[in-house]
Amino acid sequence: MQTARKIVLGVTGSIAAHKAADLASLLTKAGRDVRVVMTSDALQFITPLVFKTLSRHPVVTNLYDEEEGWKPTHIQLADEAELLLIAPATANVLAKMANGLADDALTCIALALNPAAKVLVAPAMNGKMWQHPATRQNVATLKARGVEFIGPDEGLLSCGYEGVGRLWPVEQIAERAGRLLDV
Repeated sequence: MQTARKIVLGVTGSIAAHKAADLASLLTKAGRDVRVVMTSDALQFITPLVFKTLSRHPVVTNLYDEEEGWKPTHIQLADEAELLLIAPATANVLAKMANGLADDALTCIALALNPAAKVLVAPAMNGKMWQHPATRQNVATLKARGVEFIGPDEGLLSCGYEGVGRLWPVEQIAERAGRLLDV
């Protein structure tokens, strides 16, 4: 069993959002303290109840979700996180992060993140979106700021195209997250 290190798992609006449930389960079983933050678009693909059950914690779905106490939940999570893991990460959230936009709980956490925390991003999107110059520039900007990327993988995409854009296998994402925390 691993040390209970705090991971904020950001889930965005991709068809791969259902795979984030397996990721949350793997991380929790490894003894990690997983706090899930879902974008409003992620709610179109999977419900918070799944993540609440698997992580054993309330799920943040709104910037104004508040737990007990005086500190805003998104600031508390940003302060306490040792790893911000966004899986799946859409082109939209990459663009927001690269440009410092913070209009939901996840992007506010990313912007207010504890400077000692690490960031791991697992993209999942249509291959043309991944290859678009704007996305490539956003990825380069984030990498220059120390964000680590894992994937995307190649294969049959949910949109029917074949190519790059699939979410990296969740077992490998969980393994990489664990290595980042244990360094």
